Amino acid sequence: MPLPTVIRPWPALARGVVLTLLMVAATAAHGAAVDVNTATQAQLEQLRGIGVSMSEKLLAERAKQPFADWADLIARVPGVSVRSAERLSAQGLRVGERAYEPPPR
Repeated sequence: MPLPTVIRPWPALARGVVLTLLMVAATAAHGAAVDVNTATQAQLEQLRGIGVSMSEKLLAERAKQPFADWADLIARVPGVSVRSAERLSAQGLRVGERAYEPPPR
């Protein structure tokens, strides 16, 4: 049997629906917001770059006082830099529901 007979192209609408569903699933898996002031240790550790040690540092500092903003988090938690804040924010980490925004130059 010739290949074009066996494999028929999907209608454009079906392709669009499948692509949309794949994008939504990828966003939900990788971009779900995790607020550092309310997240569990397990939720924090789901983010690439946060292991047991970093999650414990975050939770210990949060227990003293919730983080006011990203600058507060960077100042109080050793190992969190501007660069790591950008990377973690891109993965969905939030401070008070806010993504990291670099300071103006």
